[in-house]
Amino acid sequence: MKNNFINFIAREWLFLLSLCGLLFTSYHLSAFPLFSQADLVPIFLLFALFVVIKGLENSHLFLQVSSFLEKSKFLPQKLLFISFFLSMLISIDVAIITLLPIVLSLKIKQREKLVILVALTSHIGAALTPFGTPQNLFIYSYYSLNTYEFIKIIAPFSFAMLALFFIVSLFIKTTSIRKKEELIANINKPLAYIYLTLFLTVVLIILHILPLNLLPWILLFIFFFDIKSFKVDYLLLFTFIIFIGLTANIKQMLGTTIEHPTHIFILSSFLSQFISNVPTTLILNKFTSQYEALLWGTNVGGFGSIIAAMANLITYKIYISHNDSKNTKSFILQFIAYGYAAFIAGYILYFLIM
Repeated sequence: MKNNFINFIAREWLFLLSLCGLLFTSYHLSAFPLFSQADLVPIFLLFALFVVIKGLENSHLFLQVSSFLEKSKFLPQKLLFISFFLSMLISIDVAIITLLPIVLSLKIKQREKLVILVALTSHIGAALTPFGTPQNLFIYSYYSLNTYEFIKIIAPFSFAMLALFFIVSLFIKTTSIRKKEELIANINKPLAYIYLTLFLTVVLIILHILPLNLLPWILLFIFFFDIKSFKVDYLLLFTFIIFIGLTANIKQMLGTTIEHPTHIFILSSFLSQFISNVPTTLILNKFTSQYEALLWGTNVGGFGSIIAAMANLITYKIYISHNDSKNTKSFILQFIAYGYAAFIAGYILYFLIM
């Protein structure tokens, strides 16, 4: 019992820390935050995405894809460009939730470095489009930017970081460690086709091409058709809800105006390390008109700590759900080290370019 409790704290420390933050700020304000429909819709979409991805995983599609990738040349470079363009087209969270189970099914040396490469590259691909990340969408909408202006501001960051990550990928040597006699589970083709169709449908709903009211019907169908796919990380979803409440509380507690671009860049990038870049955007937009610095700061600020971006948290949770606790500490240290290296590179780029 004691070991189970310690293991729970070790795995879910971020959930517990966030909950403490929410309770403390709510006590300070003498009120709990109220959640609107707009707050909870993204959580509902993430839940549907988790369920569909779990279904694809259960069909053994990811095992087949990973087995194919293990035999291909230039694997780090392929994953680099796939994650860059996929996150640019379907958003960072969807790209990471889609790609990481495939990467984690690989039986190769330096797999952890590939996980980190995919996660970090997804940041810079998603940064390039207004809908690639939640903070981008909010800045794009709040400041009434046009698409050309938006891309012009952030393109130097995305492409310079892509070139840097490409150079890093050349030093990642992947060798298959799968035993020749090891059998790969046969893919359940009917199940895979059904979940691929459902995955595409959920993505189209996320992109506002299909209506949101289709989502309950999809989940109801999966519930009766394949309830095993509902075995997803519910604590991760609750952590997101807590973050939303914590953001609302912090917004009430702060109040000032900041107009110097460098101050906004530094403040947004560093604040992201502690409360994530989406809450940082929601807080700071009320106090500044410097959208270029805010856009750069929140995207650079997505690198670094586990909680600097929701995508980092998703990466961490997906990784620990596929690995035993022995590897978790090593992965976290590597993820933070590479993340802060990218964070510093982003800082250098900002002061060179902007």
